[in-house]
Amino acid sequence: MSHVQFRVPGGVTLVCEISGPSDGQPVILLHGAGQTRSSWSDTVAALTHCGFCTVAVDLRGHGESGWAPDGDYSMDALVDDVRAVASQFDKPAMLVGASMGGLAALAAAGEHPAVDCVALVLVDVTPRISIAGSQRIIEFMRTGIEGWPSLEVAARAISRFLPSSSQNRGSERLLKNLRKCDDGYWRWHWDPAFLDPESLHLTRGTPERFESAAGNVSNPVLLIRGGSSELVDENDAREFFRVVPHAQYVEIDNATHAVTEDKRQIATRSIIKFLSRIGSPSRSDSY
Repeated sequence: MSHVQFRVPGGVTLVCEISGPSDGQPVILLHGAGQTRSSWSDTVAALTHCGFCTVAVDLRGHGESGWAPDGDYSMDALVDDVRAVASQFDKPAMLVGASMGGLAALAAAGEHPAVDCVALVLVDVTPRISIAGSQRIIEFMRTGIEGWPSLEVAARAISRFLPSSSQNRGSERLLKNLRKCDDGYWRWHWDPAFLDPESLHLTRGTPERFESAAGNVSNPVLLIRGGSSELVDENDAREFFRVVPHAQYVEIDNATHAVTEDKRQIATRSIIKFLSRIGSPSRSDSY
């Protein structure tokens, strides 16, 4: 496992965790808004074990990656970052994105200049999403702006918004999504400027933009949806299949929008099963 830094447009440095064989099929993992690459830790371990070269990215303003000096967290900036990471590899990549990371992956795969990818996995995100669900997630993200005096207080606050996923969060896992600031308070591990109204508006993009991109993706696509998702309902999924009729679909029962937290092993198995049919892992049957 190695930590690699990529310089991307806008003077931002992205930090990626790369593991697995260097000549393996690259799988670029892109987390959702307010998360870090640690949300993929179980998936990284399993993909690496199966022989893929996994690339877990801290998106700009998140985790160990740099904060945008100009506050640019637009979808255009995120998509350019995906392009920059994918260009570091000799082989076409597989793109796996959750929520915001999924939209960035979708646009990178379907807009000019398109990333040369051989497969796309979207985790609980489609071009059309619930506005009410999106607002609830933003409200949840705002809870950590002022910070918490301890990890225990943080865990209690988080559990009020994500009761199911909080059961899976040990203190070590929680630590990876929080940072201790100079005043002793724990805050989310991302730039608060990300929640500026203008940033949020630009990051969301429009359904029409993402549907247009989706219509240009001819390679294999998998949509994973949480059966109890607050963001993507069955109608949203049906609209996606109207645009991408060749897409495959997995619905995970009793999983909210935080699929990679609620049902980590099921989500990981679904991803590996799909990618192993397309790529060439050395041990695809080992997980």
